[in-house]
Amino acid sequence: MSTENEGTAVPPAPSAPPVPVDAPAAPAPQAQAPRGPYGQDAQGQPPQGQGSSGDAGQPGASSSAPDPSWPPPPPPTAPYGDGGSGSGPGGWGSSYQQPAPKSGRGRGGLIAAILAAALVAGGMGGGLGYVLAKNDDESTGSTTVSASASGGDVKRDPGTTAGVAAKALPSTVTIEAESTSGEGGTGTGFVFDKQGHIVTNNHVVADAVDGGKLTATFPSGKKYDAEVVGHAQGYDVAVIKLKNAPSDLKPLTLGDSDKVAVGDSTIAIGAPFGLSDTVTTGIISAKNRPVASSDGSGSQASYMSALQTDASINPGNSGGPLLDAQGNVIGINSAIQSTGNGGFGTGQSGSIGLGFAIPINQAKYVAQELIKNGKPVYAKIGASVSLDDSSDGAQITDQGAGGASPVEPGGPAAKAGLKPGDVIIKLDDRVIDSGPTLIGEIWTHQPGDKVTITYERGGKQHTVEVTLGSRVGDN
Repeated sequence: MSTENEGTAVPPAPSAPPVPVDAPAAPAPQAQAPRGPYGQDAQGQPPQGQGSSGDAGQPGASSSAPDPSWPPPPPPTAPYGDGGSGSGPGGWGSSYQQPAPKSGRGRGGLIAAILAAALVAGGMGGGLGYVLAKNDDESTGSTTVSASASGGDVKRDPGTTAGVAAKALPSTVTIEAESTSGEGGTGTGFVFDKQGHIVTNNHVVADAVDGGKLTATFPSGKKYDAEVVGHAQGYDVAVIKLKNAPSDLKPLTLGDSDKVAVGDSTIAIGAPFGLSDTVTTGIISAKNRPVASSDGSGSQASYMSALQTDASINPGNSGGPLLDAQGNVIGINSAIQSTGNGGFGTGQSGSIGLGFAIPINQAKYVAQELIKNGKPVYAKIGASVSLDDSSDGAQITDQGAGGASPVEPGGPAAKAGLKPGDVIIKLDDRVIDSGPTLIGEIWTHQPGDKVTITYERGGKQHTVEVTLGSRVGDN
């Protein structure tokens, strides 16, 4: 499965257990992503010898060993196609045929009685409407009936989509990022705290990181200059801060992405194709979906164990909140699977109902680290794993980056007795079918967490407990 963020094609993602399951490509007013895909080993280190990646379905060559340079090369080819296009129009079934009338006054009388009861149940409102229509018909010939109140006077309960949108929209922003060379695009973010911190995707603000221009516009039309506080390329999370932030900011409530269930309702807010403050709805289609996303230009990518939703997500939605039915943030909309067809004449791809969001439990931790230290902190096991797609697990390579040991001396994996050639097939209760899947799962944890790893060696399975180590920064 190939994924996209901000509309440009990206490398395919690894298959999801247990079932096999933005840097512009062309000038367009969309939010910009990092400059391309990259892969990493389970230490957060890059693989070695991979080529750059082009459009979806055309990933670069993979390598079995990590590379010491940064950013890392793209993830490997995954066993997915580009996704099919929608099917043609379907039939609604045969048309309704009214049955022939039956003789007999008994049944006719019964029908008349039922109809009369229905009209009476309608009360005075129905009778008054008829009188008004009748009088109007006598003078103009029209039988149109107007509603007693406009839509703006209708009460919308907090739990409805309209209620959730009305509460959440004032706390979302449309982000415009521009590099020093004038390139840039549009994305989305949401208010994280009252100090003016806004959470979004790394690929949304990447162009403005090194001296570029960054602005955030609220639905009210108020526009603020902003600066990047910190960004994490691997996680694809960034935090920006409003300059001269207003004192009445209302942070969105963060939910618990671990408690989300498949089938739960979702609401996405963003600026698809630059259409700010757009609200779409859907459900959680799947959880723990391994996704490798990037802009496809050959330099950077990110791995996530994503929430999958069918809420419509398009270029410009990146960085926006994915909400539950109560209006709590459960994820950050980050990538889409697409057929590769353009939209709005931009040449960018649009939604086919397969969107992916970074779970908020992970994004919250990353954002807090960025605010605190300005740099991301990654969990690691201290071993280099193959990024080749095999569907058999994540194999520890025979050689590490730059000829280094594939198992870091004294690291978490070494302490647990793992060796080159071992094939990791489970992390806790998650089936591991590839190196990228392992990376995504490890990054859902924090340094110091204890995890149970199941691996195969010599045809036999073994289980060990590993205390995850840490790596600071993307370099």
